[in-house]
Amino acid sequence: MLIPFASVDPRRGQAGVEHARRLVTEHGVRGFKFHPSAQGFYPDDPIAYPLYEVIEEHGLVALFHTGQTGVGAGQTGGGGIRLKYANPMHVDDVAVDFPGMDIILAHPSFPWQDEALSVATHKPRVYIDLSGWSPKYFPPQLVQYANTLLKHKMLFGSDFPVITPERWMRDFEALNIKDEVRPMILKDNAARLFGLS
Repeated sequence: MLIPFASVDPRRGQAGVEHARRLVTEHGVRGFKFHPSAQGFYPDDPIAYPLYEVIEEHGLVALFHTGQTGVGAGQTGGGGIRLKYANPMHVDDVAVDFPGMDIILAHPSFPWQDEALSVATHKPRVYIDLSGWSPKYFPPQLVQYANTLLKHKMLFGSDFPVITPERWMRDFEALNIKDEVRPMILKDNAARLFGLS
């Protein structure tokens, strides 16, 4: 099953808002991904709020890249990418100001894993996807919360082609995740989030 997501630069203003509406109504987009480090904005910057209004109005999902990124890694000056924008704590205000919008914090949020766990624990419509990192590198607190308080809010993802689904699954099998939690992470939580179950 393929669920289409799109991305719109918040700095496009009203033109971006109109484009987002067309993507939803004419192309069936079900969510929008934002990459604050690459797009150069804090998620809680009011410049992005008109886009969030469209997302919330249509009952869609907003996905935010969080934590370190491979984009620009090793390049001079990190390729101009500023990691500070990807601290998941900047999504906390978004979850407060748009309480009807489901939010996914994409990737383990290194080095801000505790902030991501805090936001997802505190805000009922904030989820964490586990893509972008091999499970063998997951910090202990992420595994602990995946097994307990956030077991209904953790989502599978590989970040293909950076990490293949086969590699991610192999490393996930070796992770100390409870048997009853594995199907939640791999399918059930996402099916519920997207209204497929």
